Amino acid sequence: MAEHIRTPIVCVLGHVDHGKTSLLDRIRGSKVVAGEAGAITQHIGATLIPFDSIAKLSGDLGKLKTEVPGLLFIDTPGHHAFTTLRARGGALADIAILVVDVNEGFKKQTIEALQILRNCKTPFVIAATKLDKIPGWRPTPNASFKAGYKNQTERVQTECENRVYQLVGKLSDMGFNSERFDRVSDFQRNLVIVPVSSMTGEGISDLLMILIGLAQRYLTEGLKTTISGPGVGTVLEVKEEIGLGTTLDVILYDGIISVGDEIGIAGSEGAVSTKVRALLQPRPMKEILVEDQFMRVKSVVAAAGVKISAPNLESIVAGSPIRVIRGDHDAVLAKINEEMQEINIKLSDVGVSVRADTIGALEALSNELDAKNIPIMRASVGPLSRRDLIDISVIREDLFKVALCFNVPLLPDAETMIRDEEVDVKIFSNRVIYKLLDDYLEWRDETIRAKEAKQFETVVLPAKFSILPGCVFRMSGPAIVGVRVLGGTLRPKVSIATRDGKIVGDIKQIKLNKESVTEAKEGAEVAVSIDGVTIGRQIDVGETLYVAIPERHVKVLETEMLSHLNAGTVEALEEYTSIFRKTQPFWGK
Repeated sequence: MAEHIRTPIVCVLGHVDHGKTSLLDRIRGSKVVAGEAGAITQHIGATLIPFDSIAKLSGDLGKLKTEVPGLLFIDTPGHHAFTTLRARGGALADIAILVVDVNEGFKKQTIEALQILRNCKTPFVIAATKLDKIPGWRPTPNASFKAGYKNQTERVQTECENRVYQLVGKLSDMGFNSERFDRVSDFQRNLVIVPVSSMTGEGISDLLMILIGLAQRYLTEGLKTTISGPGVGTVLEVKEEIGLGTTLDVILYDGIISVGDEIGIAGSEGAVSTKVRALLQPRPMKEILVEDQFMRVKSVVAAAGVKISAPNLESIVAGSPIRVIRGDHDAVLAKINEEMQEINIKLSDVGVSVRADTIGALEALSNELDAKNIPIMRASVGPLSRRDLIDISVIREDLFKVALCFNVPLLPDAETMIRDEEVDVKIFSNRVIYKLLDDYLEWRDETIRAKEAKQFETVVLPAKFSILPGCVFRMSGPAIVGVRVLGGTLRPKVSIATRDGKIVGDIKQIKLNKESVTEAKEGAEVAVSIDGVTIGRQIDVGETLYVAIPERHVKVLETEMLSHLNAGTVEALEEYTSIFRKTQPFWGK
């Protein structure tokens, strides 16, 4: 079989506002690739920019001898597209662009994208965008970075240097060696930073040149494919199309797929097979006014994006593999099932439930949860159903009665259950992984705080105090005295005990400056009224007294609350329990 070098698949990732879409638009736009040197073609979910068009932009690149036919850019920017494109246990993208605003630097989502790239071992370059937003920058439309940089004042050049080196420093902190592209000699050891502007087009030619150069130097072995081998790809999206029913948007990364081919794909219940009824590509831009926006093609060769129409596609899982079946039908389906089972998610006996729209997204979300030590009990692809909610609602631990939904809806029956409050399940939903996690963690921490506050309200807290000399205002009925809190938290409506553990009375009220207060902490001097005692008989001035803690409360304090108690409170607890443990070693345990 004749081998050829296929087009590398490029994905764009980065923070939500750092210009991923405008960079893609600029790369695809006619402003950049002028003339008919090699027309840009729209694929399903991707744009092919041929080498001729890229070479026209850059004199340097024109001299480069390359077998790489061009670059296939995935049109959906961001983690979502990247993690969907899963192949052979990694990401389907051969190379990625990590977009960072040169003025704002690294954000949480940039770091998340960086971790995903590192986990998938995908080579990438940094596009330092919004170059034109550096104060005082004079635009040089569509120029190379060097040409644009030469036109700047010394002050602006220094500012540009500083901002690039802030990125270099941040990347160094994360274990990456990096440098501005024109200063890199060893591309294997250094991550390349290319300053660009999507608005003016500056640096775009450099970025494309670097991508082609890296693909030629380091990726050609992995890009070898056969023109006539059975097609292999990944399902990007499952879509309803008018007149076609359910269709698959597929990125084909190896071989060929033709109308009439039998294909194996992963459904929600395992691998299934069906026959290709039609292969569709978008019409060229000049034909976009034609009512049917797709044109039918007989076959498609990798790498390409294509829409597939076939029977029985309703249960197909986005992000799953698709293979043309030639020869052993069962072996191909077994291979698909095996790939689906390789999904790397650690499950626990108890934990949160996770849903995502694609396998790759499910993996990415699960990895982030794992990094934050949040256990996962269930993880699956697709919308949340009534059955799911019932399963989650029976979990005992409140913190795990939750569903984290990444880019998936609730089915109507599940929505009704939540709306009518039929189940006690908390739903978190977002299209950005880190926001989804932040929302859950914020809720979890607040729930823990509220639970602890409630527990602190009901548990008798340790405290020790002494009656101040000259501060006996009434001897009995009730006794009213001034006290100093020596440790812990003193509250009303608690019994008090002497050093031998004998309960002698109850604190009725605490006052500070004649105002009633609900508690007095260590070091406070307050007036208290004590029922059931006479000063000089049961208790004396200067004597150390303790809050009498019920034995069952001691167990809660020592097993569940100890880490939340300060040193003075712990000391008061230890002194009080030691009174009883001299004769009963297991008292309160």
